[in-house]
Amino acid sequence: MTERDIRLFGDPVLKTVSDPIGAIDHRVRALVADLVDSVKLPGRAGVAAAQIGVNLRAFSYNVDGEVGYILNPVIAEVSGEAEPVEEGCLSVPGLWYPTPRYPFARVTGIDLDGATIELSGTGLMAQALQHETDHLDGLLYLDRLSKENRRSAMKEVRESSWF
Repeated sequence: MTERDIRLFGDPVLKTVSDPIGAIDHRVRALVADLVDSVKLPGRAGVAAAQIGVNLRAFSYNVDGEVGYILNPVIAEVSGEAEPVEEGCLSVPGLWYPTPRYPFARVTGIDLDGATIELSGTGLMAQALQHETDHLDGLLYLDRLSKENRRSAMKEVRESSWF
């Protein structure tokens, strides 16, 4: 399919809770192809459907050379103590802030055949699973920042050339 443009902070789709995917039809298959093509670019660990303007529960990931997708993901488990991890977002370009994330995460969902799948991991994979699922729940990593860091981040957003 094709790489899609990333929606930026301020676009209402990024603050909207995504709808679950019902029937898996040609549109959902095209969405998955676009998500996978869009995440393959260097420096991308994940792309949520909301980031390409589609209000459906799906995301792609590209972590440690493994590229894939999941439909209707739900966080099934997190473990460890949430710790600040430097995090950025394609929808908030150029900003990196310490964001509380659990060191382990597991999500469940389905694939294009409707079969149940599970993704889990530590490190960057755990962070990506939490970050992308947040997108589908209408949250940006900025929403998880401490009050002080959020204030600084919002100032940077307002002063950025892309906003």
